[in-house]
Amino acid sequence: MSERIVISPPERKILESRARARSGSVAEAMRSKIVLSLAAGNSQAHTSRTVGCGVNTVRLWKERFVKERLGGLYGRHRGRSRSKESVRLEARVLRLAQHKPTDGSTHWSTRKIAAAVGTNHVRVTRIMAKAGLQPHRLRRYLSSNDPEFEEKAADIIGLYLKPPVNAAVFCVDEKSAIQALDRLDPVLPLSPGRAERHGFEYYRHGTLSLFAALNTQSGQVLGKTSARHTSAEFVAFLEQIVASQTPAKEIHVIADNLSAHRTSKVWEFLERNRNVRIHYTPAYSSWLNQVEISFSKIQRDVIARGIFLSVKDLDRKLIRYIRSYNKKAKPFKWTYAQTARRIRIIKKSM
Repeated sequence: MSERIVISPPERKILESRARARSGSVAEAMRSKIVLSLAAGNSQAHTSRTVGCGVNTVRLWKERFVKERLGGLYGRHRGRSRSKESVRLEARVLRLAQHKPTDGSTHWSTRKIAAAVGTNHVRVTRIMAKAGLQPHRLRRYLSSNDPEFEEKAADIIGLYLKPPVNAAVFCVDEKSAIQALDRLDPVLPLSPGRAERHGFEYYRHGTLSLFAALNTQSGQVLGKTSARHTSAEFVAFLEQIVASQTPAKEIHVIADNLSAHRTSKVWEFLERNRNVRIHYTPAYSSWLNQVEISFSKIQRDVIARGIFLSVKDLDRKLIRYIRSYNKKAKPFKWTYAQTARRIRIIKKSM
């Protein structure tokens, strides 16, 4: 048996990462697997069989690793040098991909670019993949135009990161017009090689609104359904939140700027309940409200593929899901990346 290779914990972590990486080089993954197998005490012959390479290949990369450690696992072959025509072709492809087509269409396809530069679409695909360009994809964004964005965002993020002592923080919102859809055709169940299939036609029994309050400290959701989502219904739900807490406990509510959240009935409720304070998110910044994450889970798990025989059936299934979710609920690990880009330190004048 050949001498066993000894690797350090940091080297093992890097090698294991390379060995299981799906986007890295296949050759690099093979070399990492060779070293890990030898470090486990396997022979060169056993390693060659499990990794799928020759014994000479195992011996080569073992020797290089012993001499140069991780630095010796890089390939020494520089590859074939590219011709000037290839470089010019690549430049033309990248230039076209980053500009709009002249035929009236909104974006390029690989076949359109291939026809324009006189090559095949497979080559164009490789060039754009190497440069990380994807003209066929589109992502939308929404930028807040609220002049008080920094102040409001910092206030809400502060409640997430360091809430007041002995206070409850709730993220509140409503998911309106949830349709109780009943499929007219039978559902074809999941089978090997075939996804579950729903008929295209449906019958709509009616709609329902779901009020939800996410407790940011426990992760549990307080839910209530309603036929409408008026200001009166919103105030009634706030009363339910207050009733769920101990008397006079300080309660902070995070809500968006919906008109139903800013009416005289809401101000009257706040006058009656001085321990409740509402923090409004900046305009076009619903992503700051953590309850939107709960709504996305409900949409995926209950609504998107749900079949509801009536509005009451929809109500029952929504509340049942929330109760089941609360049994194992955990607070979200909510983070905001690159705060320096959007949230500035506010200096108040004395």
